[in-house]
Amino acid sequence: MSIDPRQTYVLLGLDGTAVQLPGGAGFWQLSESELIDSGTGWLVSEYVFEQDWPTWEMHPEADEFVYLLSGAATLYLEYADGVREIPLSGNGAVIVPRGIWHTAKVALPSRMLHVTRGAGTQTRQA
Repeated sequence: MSIDPRQTYVLLGLDGTAVQLPGGAGFWQLSESELIDSGTGWLVSEYVFEQDWPTWEMHPEADEFVYLLSGAATLYLEYADGVREIPLSGNGAVIVPRGIWHTAKVALPSRMLHVTRGAGTQTRQA
């Protein structure tokens, strides 16, 4: 059975299991305990961005793999010595280190695949 990672996220459990979760808005409608559980493994999700991200985010538990599938965007990573810009177009990937605040500005509508442990994720306005 084929999975559309925009509509169905996959949680890769630390025990080797793979659990399907609702994607998109459905993910954020999960109960608090289900959201907490989703942070214990590696969450694989895809997003379509037509506008700049409205927030910065930071994952304290693990690095994040961000893979641009199509389009063009610039990722901004905030380090202690300043913000670094990483332009991506067509396809390409970035590993965002754990604990690093990051956001993106979209140059062309973009599809991105994300893999991270969501436990403790923090956000703030961009």
